[in-house]
Amino acid sequence: MPKLVDPRERREAVADAVFRIAVRDGLHRASLRTVAAEAELNVGSVRHYFDGHSALLRFAMRTMMDRVQDRLERRLAEWGDPAPIPAPTRDRLRVEALGELLPLDDARRAEITVFLEFGAAARTDPALAPLAREASDGTVTLVRRALRHALGEGREPELEVVRLTALLDGLGHLGVQQPDPLSAEQCLDVLRSHLREVRLPRGGEGQ
Repeated sequence: MPKLVDPRERREAVADAVFRIAVRDGLHRASLRTVAAEAELNVGSVRHYFDGHSALLRFAMRTMMDRVQDRLERRLAEWGDPAPIPAPTRDRLRVEALGELLPLDDARRAEITVFLEFGAAARTDPALAPLAREASDGTVTLVRRALRHALGEGREPELEVVRLTALLDGLGHLGVQQPDPLSAEQCLDVLRSHLREVRLPRGGEGQ
């Protein structure tokens, strides 16, 4: 009896093959043929699920974004109403959530590498540009929520949103693309230092 194949699982397995190639060799090496070989499938099987290279890359990017978003939403759900939470706990929750966007372990380092590869490709591929913008907007949304949690409702000035977003992007870049990358602890130390700097009294009162 032929083995039943779950189409969603097969498509995600192909997306995982794209990610492995992007991390190991660069996204430009992720052709239909190389992805099929990486996924241990024939090219016809890949074409059965994707009508071309662009569709494959769009699905892979969407899959990565959805996985990160799901993880972030679980983190954000832990925050709740910041008012009754002690300041040290609030700080820890913020660092843990924002840390999902930093190269703190092999899995997150690979994710950031993939996002950087997709971002570079989106600069010249109009089909990927909307997803790259969506990923960027998602980071800004998380930063806004983190600052609102730290500073109080309505007190996340645009300058601080830009600063923290740039900090996360810069740490991600340094953590995966430098010959001597930042360690996980260095990334966290920089993030904690920045959050201490931007934390302001609520309603003019000290915390």
